[in-house]
Amino acid sequence: MKSTNIIEEQFIHVVFFWLINPNNESDRDEFEKAMHKFLNSSVYAKNKHFGQPADTNRPVVDASYTYCLKVTFNNLEEHSNYQIEPAHKLFISEASKLWERVLIYDSES
Repeated sequence: MKSTNIIEEQFIHVVFFWLINPNNESDRDEFEKAMHKFLNSSVYAKNKHFGQPADTNRPVVDASYTYCLKVTFNNLEEHSNYQIEPAHKLFISEASKLWERVLIYDSES
């Protein structure tokens, strides 16, 4: 399949998080702090995006999640290394108590 995007990396990792208490400001602050620490420390994640649902109200848009993370990697090997890197493991240990659901979509070109 011919790629039509302008992202140079070949592997895209998109993660959706649903917090247990999405309206709890303290939980959100704790999650955001852990995420920013992780993103600033990751050796493998290239292009990074961390955000919340956009204010788009259309039937095909699922805005039920609390946060979205998108990171890119040059290849599958970098993604595999990212999964076991200390920064990623620390993020999971710090933040996993705050979420009730995680959904991941990976794609490769």
